[in-house]
Amino acid sequence: MICAKCQEEIPAGDEMQLHGQTLCEDCFIIAVEPPKTCDVAAVHSAVTHRKQLGQTGTEGLTELQKNIYEFVKEKGKVTRPEIAQHFGLKDWELERNFSVLRHCELLKGTKVDNTIYITIMS
Repeated sequence: MICAKCQEEIPAGDEMQLHGQTLCEDCFIIAVEPPKTCDVAAVHSAVTHRKQLGQTGTEGLTELQKNIYEFVKEKGKVTRPEIAQHFGLKDWELERNFSVLRHCELLKGTKVDNTIYITIMS
């Protein structure tokens, strides 16, 4: 079975139905509960949790999240499509990882003219 959203193979028995579409678990979760980058409660929770663990900078992040952070830091400002292309990410994968980085107050979105750039949060 193939996921209607990401077009990936779904292992037998793992398919999920939503609005007449057959989805993999990841696409189902994203459809039902999409990541929210501007979530005050998530920011507070992430910052508090990281502080309790003594984590600073990119400590405690996945390798992909660390790499995204370093890419943005090196470039200064990049668009979401530039990040997605550089790392070969689908839109939902980028949003999920960017949300974590935003909640940890490491990256933010900044609008310049009509373009939204991802930049380091200072």
